[in-house]
Amino acid sequence: MALKRKKWLCGKGLRRALALFLAVLTLWVVALTAPWDSVSAVFSSWESGADFAISVLRYELGRPNGEDGTLAGLNRWQTMVVRQSPLLLAGPPAPVETDNAVPPDDEEPTETVPQSNASADVVEQTIIPRGGSGYSHAAEVYIQNPTDAEVDVAAMAAAELPVSLGEDGPQVLIYHTHGSEAYTPDGSDVYTESSSYRTTDTNYNVVRVGDEMAKVLESYGITVLHDRSLYDYPSYNGAYGRSTQSVADYLARYPSIKVVLDVHRDALVGEDGTTYKVVTEVDGAKVAQVMMVVGTDQGGASHPNWRLNLTFAVKVQQALNASTPKLARAIAMRASRYNQQYLPGCLLVEVGSHGNTLQEAIGGGKLFAKTLAEVLKG
Repeated sequence: MALKRKKWLCGKGLRRALALFLAVLTLWVVALTAPWDSVSAVFSSWESGADFAISVLRYELGRPNGEDGTLAGLNRWQTMVVRQSPLLLAGPPAPVETDNAVPPDDEEPTETVPQSNASADVVEQTIIPRGGSGYSHAAEVYIQNPTDAEVDVAAMAAAELPVSLGEDGPQVLIYHTHGSEAYTPDGSDVYTESSSYRTTDTNYNVVRVGDEMAKVLESYGITVLHDRSLYDYPSYNGAYGRSTQSVADYLARYPSIKVVLDVHRDALVGEDGTTYKVVTEVDGAKVAQVMMVVGTDQGGASHPNWRLNLTFAVKVQQALNASTPKLARAIAMRASRYNQQYLPGCLLVEVGSHGNTLQEAIGGGKLFAKTLAEVLKG
């Protein structure tokens, strides 16, 4: 009896060894005969247990990973094999949806990245749109419109202001999606770069410009909430996703906020590498030009009331043209919505460019804030 059991165990061991040998031989043959990309797809899932078995079976059946999991195209014996496997019949898992995904149109825009400011040659320029080429215009207001959306500038110029301030609580929110954006060092305005023309020192980047703009608005009796966070540091990518969540949180906490300004600076570099600054002269002093950027729904994300944002920008532009001619560049429309879907009073404001000095940017920002306050106070 013991002898029979010993023979049985020995036979079982031989069968297991033979099965293991055949399995290894099969994998070796697969590796020698299969296209490398298919082999890579199979072995990449080695550590995932059942996924590895599924990959091997899919290869044996001529259906590499990633293809349709239906039975179409299989012959009779392949179909029979698959029907014995609940895992294969289940097909690939469904994609996982997340609630905090950033809409495609709110991905970071392609940025003109200037070189180090150590040896930059800066050329002054005053940008004044002339004629209608490339612009929609009426009532001396010019709008650069590269989108497919049609706009009636005259109607917007004649419309009522779509923003009115309340009296209790914060009325204006200033924040900076790209808060580390900085200017050309000049005089005592010298900083340590975190990257080219950027610094985390809020005394020298666009956060400082926001500080000065807030002071002007407050001098008109407007209550300002200034978010001085650096949403673009340490990572530039994802800055809009982070800042839009903050804007939503602020508006939920302070429903009294009716105007939201995302203050940036532009970056203007010529094809030959020349750095440009945008300036105009006011009372004998050079100040940076400003530009309002208005988002739309042309990128595919929901923003049904973007024309109200554009109307707001047109009304402010009219006032700027009257009070400080040449301060404002043409309004720029964009396909992305740039966090402006929350309120008609949401705007992105570019104060100067990287070629401007900080003091020029502060001068332009203060003049913009002064006119904005006068518009809002009516």
